Amino acid sequence: MTGEKGDGSKKDGDVIDANSPFYIHPPDYPKQMQVNDVLNDNNFNEWKQEMTNFLFAKNKIGLVDGSVKKSESTSLMYMAWMRVDAMIKGWMTTAMEKDIQTSVRYANTSAEIWKDLEERFEKEGAPRAYELKQSLNATRQDGSSVSSYYTKLKSVWDELQLVLPMTRCTCDGCDYELGKKLIL
Repeated sequence: MTGEKGDGSKKDGDVIDANSPFYIHPPDYPKQMQVNDVLNDNNFNEWKQEMTNFLFAKNKIGLVDGSVKKSESTSLMYMAWMRVDAMIKGWMTTAMEKDIQTSVRYANTSAEIWKDLEERFEKEGAPRAYELKQSLNATRQDGSSVSSYYTKLKSVWDELQLVLPMTRCTCDGCDYELGKKLIL
């Protein structure tokens, strides 16, 4: 491990710096649940946001988004990369429904799983936006507190913004969001 610049390793050859994406904290294990809800056909955006936050906090997002490249098999960091990637695959698959787990079983890396999930679930932008708009239309206060009602609306608005971002006009110094949020 010594001699490889930027790999996060220390000079003793066996210890990886805690700031390295290759560092695995002692209590981490592959099958621990990392998000509130398992990934299913209807919650990819929420799941992705939670998983991204978790991986970012663990300094592992680079392996999933491709910014930390897979080490060559001749590299001293190859086994460290493989261990961390296996850990991430375990975290991701543990947080999925069985059918989705089965569909990504043969992916070689966590980045492949991530890309596959994005391709599969993010294509539903327009249909999901329609469902969310219908949900907004059907949302009523119905005796709940203003705070509770607003919280419901805000969660739908936030997901809608993820699925179908609103366009911003920036002409001539104006800063106007095209497409208004509706309170029904």
